[in-house]
Amino acid sequence: MSQLSGTLFTGLSGLVTSQAELNVVGNNIANANTTAFKSSRVMFTPQFYVTDQSGSPSTGSFGGTNPSQVGLGSQVAAVQQNFSQGQLQATGVASDLGINGNGFFVIKNASSQQLYTRDGAFTVNDQNQLVDASGDFVMGYGVDSQFQIVPGALQPISIPLGQETVAKATQNASLTGVLNAGGTVASSGSNLTSQALQAAGGGAVTAATLLTNLQDYNTATSVFSSGDVLTLNGKLDGTALPSQTFTVTAASTVGDLQSFLSDGLAIDTTPPTGTAGTSIVNDPNGGQDLLVSGNLGSTNAISISNGGLTNSSGSTLLSFAPSSTLPSATGESANTTITAYDSLGNPITLNVNTVLASQSATGTTWQFYVSSPNNIGASPFLSAGTLTFNTSGQLTGSTGTTVTVNRTGTGATPTQQIALNFGGVQSLAEGTTASNLVSESQDGFAIGTLDSYAIGTDGIITGSFSNGLTETIGQVALANFNNASGLVNQGNNQYAAGADSGAAIITTPGNEGAGTIQSGTLEQSNVDLSQEFINLIIASTGYSASSRVISTSDQLLTELLNSQR
Repeated sequence: MSQLSGTLFTGLSGLVTSQAELNVVGNNIANANTTAFKSSRVMFTPQFYVTDQSGSPSTGSFGGTNPSQVGLGSQVAAVQQNFSQGQLQATGVASDLGINGNGFFVIKNASSQQLYTRDGAFTVNDQNQLVDASGDFVMGYGVDSQFQIVPGALQPISIPLGQETVAKATQNASLTGVLNAGGTVASSGSNLTSQALQAAGGGAVTAATLLTNLQDYNTATSVFSSGDVLTLNGKLDGTALPSQTFTVTAASTVGDLQSFLSDGLAIDTTPPTGTAGTSIVNDPNGGQDLLVSGNLGSTNAISISNGGLTNSSGSTLLSFAPSSTLPSATGESANTTITAYDSLGNPITLNVNTVLASQSATGTTWQFYVSSPNNIGASPFLSAGTLTFNTSGQLTGSTGTTVTVNRTGTGATPTQQIALNFGGVQSLAEGTTASNLVSESQDGFAIGTLDSYAIGTDGIITGSFSNGLTETIGQVALANFNNASGLVNQGNNQYAAGADSGAAIITTPGNEGAGTIQSGTLEQSNVDLSQEFINLIIASTGYSASSRVISTSDQLLTELLNSQR
């Protein structure tokens, strides 16, 4: 009778294990459409055995006996999760992420607990942070002020659409065009002369003459008084240069005024290229004139608005007119304007003028001048240089191609260097066709707002700004485990590190065994429904068979009890 009772418990163990399998199979089927769900399977082992006879070894006269054991049912050994890859399905949503390979997204919940998930159905919340369906933060790496990834420090990923603004300072600008190698070599620039002047008492004017002692030669009246604020409104090839001011003091000299005029009219006075500037020459009718000679070439023609320098009252104190005896600006030349940007995205205008300097058996040499009305607190003139072309019209050498713009006081980087690339310029004989110089490209950007983003297979988030600039704004992190099956399922598609999972190995997609990320996709459940239906049949059959063992044992016990009647 005791053995029949044991059979009841053996059948009961079969019911329990079959029920466990039915639970697991039912859970798998219920989550067949759950994003990134990982199916499970039940592993059974025999519960324990009763040994009736332990067996004996063989001898020379005896063959030995095997042990005699009776099993007493089954038990659940483990419920194992299957972390095999689920199929990736395209969704077209930029914030949906699927992992192709090993690894888990790292998330942080409201309790600051670090958890892990394969479910990449993420959204951007009202604070522009990437979160999962439970509102937990998706973790990754941020960027510094130069948009470089800052590794090692996990933080909630932020995608500030419509809020993040960015600008980029111009570092390089490229020019193209064809310069007429058959044109006239530049031999002169503009020549402007003032009215006849003299020093007080009729003396000769020199650079050391005080401005307060400078007189009009014809009227012997003083030209300037201490405290006069002079304004120079110059033009370069008809384009207005920024207004420049000069305050006359008791110590101001004609030399100071000469420097002011040269600077304000963007004249290159620096050796070895500088051939122009302001000088003192004798007037044919007596006294001395201030002669302002501009840079070579017709496109470097200078003029002064309203004919001269005006003071704060609007009166013209010193007038200038084109020289009647010296040539005007001549020579084959071309100009163009480059719109560049400082570090805050403010536009900077660069005026580039090229002038044919020489022709020889080895090719041509052109001189170029660069000026900018946005050069703060200094002359508009920035730089001068040379371009050397061979007999095929190809550029073979250049000097002075790096210009420096002063942006002090604007809030931008105070000193900005811009490299000019003339590689697209040729010097060919164009006959009567004028030289042509074109600003082709530059790598700076005005201010722009983040309006879209994309996430690459390496987890790097690239933002696209309204100004056309693209910059890295973050990177999604992944976690890998030596034993993913040791993770503890927390529900909501989230896992926590377990005793046997090993510590999380935080890395970036594609590194240290982690898979890659596919943006715009979601991983599907890896449940195989056909296999689950087979398991369902097996489990239900096992349950029915175990119940039959119990009913049969019950019948035998009843027969045994009835045998006493």
